[in-house]
Amino acid sequence: MPKFERGLMWFRRDLRLEDNATLVQALRECRRLFCVFVFDTDILSTLPADDRRVAFIDDCITELDAELRAAGGGLIVRHEAAHKAIPDLARSLNADVVFAGRDYEPEAKSRDQRVAAALKLEQRHFLQCKDQAIFEMDEILNGQGEPYKVFTAYKNAWLKALRPTHIEPFINQPPSGTLAPPPAQLTQRPSLNDIGFSHPAHPIPVATGSRGAQGLLADFLPRMDLYHERRDFPAVKGPSYLSVHLRFGTISIRALAREAYPAMQAGSVGAATWLSELIWRDFYFMILHHFPHVAGQAFRPEYDAISWECGPEADKLFRAWCDGITGYPIVDAAMRQLNQTGYMHNRLRMVVASFLTKDLGIDWRRGEQYFARQLNDFDLSANNGGWQWAASTGCDAQPYFRIFNPITQSRKFDAQGHVIRRYVPELAALSSKDIHAPWLAQPTALVHAGITLGVSYPMPIVDHGCARKVTLARYGILKD
Repeated sequence: MPKFERGLMWFRRDLRLEDNATLVQALRECRRLFCVFVFDTDILSTLPADDRRVAFIDDCITELDAELRAAGGGLIVRHEAAHKAIPDLARSLNADVVFAGRDYEPEAKSRDQRVAAALKLEQRHFLQCKDQAIFEMDEILNGQGEPYKVFTAYKNAWLKALRPTHIEPFINQPPSGTLAPPPAQLTQRPSLNDIGFSHPAHPIPVATGSRGAQGLLADFLPRMDLYHERRDFPAVKGPSYLSVHLRFGTISIRALAREAYPAMQAGSVGAATWLSELIWRDFYFMILHHFPHVAGQAFRPEYDAISWECGPEADKLFRAWCDGITGYPIVDAAMRQLNQTGYMHNRLRMVVASFLTKDLGIDWRRGEQYFARQLNDFDLSANNGGWQWAASTGCDAQPYFRIFNPITQSRKFDAQGHVIRRYVPELAALSSKDIHAPWLAQPTALVHAGITLGVSYPMPIVDHGCARKVTLARYGILKD
């Protein structure tokens, strides 16, 4: 029997009806359930007016609202600070309880604590459910009851703990009339313009909503067995391209694990590699939950003693990195791809992060913050984990003396220069041999390609070999 007469489902990072753990619990425990999405002004105030992600969310909740209406309900959409909007809405609807999917980010936790406290003052409940992770918080601990700090050990424990029930879908079977349509006074939905945003000139280049996510999954599954062979090559169709859908919850993590885990058990190396990437996601959620200081500091405190380059010259180098004019074609191609599309291949993320921190000697936090502004799939835990891995400041990070050579990486993973030719078109006429390091090309090759180094394309802003020695010395203080 339902526990509550009226409830409110707060959609956040779970913009779907299918396989939504929080929604299923809310439907089970409430006689009448209203649904809401909040364009949180505390978040939106930090974003540019043409932010692709806001337009993507707007399209996703349009689809979500249509699905809710078809099921007898509808979506209330508010534009204000969520910590105020949710208690106010619960009061106006006389809701006994608010349901939400659990979030692990420090600011989200603080927001949720404020919401819970405000609701409690009026004898209302705030119930959070696990939805965006397979295992969360304290569910995977080591033999001493402590969180893992090494991924491989965590992954092994994760796989050992997994049971079919952990990835079974949550099925919506609400009694007729459980989903409640918005009251007339709450049906007005703010437009993108109303909330201070516009449709970007270059929107996120994937279909939105659950249907878009399902389409990408269907496209990926025939390629899954080859994932381990193709995932590192940015010019090859190797990834699933589902990261933005996972970020906004238009598909559940369980739906992906249900495909990967049985295939891995059947012997698919590609499926095993893909599942490992999904486990990394849980791992970084867990790290952020247990070690929230990583949001602004190094996971390993001793690495906060590193002296990063700063001042006008460092700012100039950082701007060249942001704009994709470093003189290293693979770095420039990756950064221009990010700036133009909001997407960057994972291998390229590692290359540019290593270049910023270990070739230019610039604080990883500056790169992390730039990615946070630009990435369609920005997720604090994964973005932070990736940057601290590259900078060697995080848990289970690469050793500080492992420094990616951008030329070697380019030749290995974009041998024909396809990515470079697409995003650095001024180099397109160079041969596949010369395109990775134009300054090493014969003068006649540059003339034939119409390139004047320092004019049509920059000379390298740093010498990799020299930078490597400086970086080893910079990190060497940690041995003293």
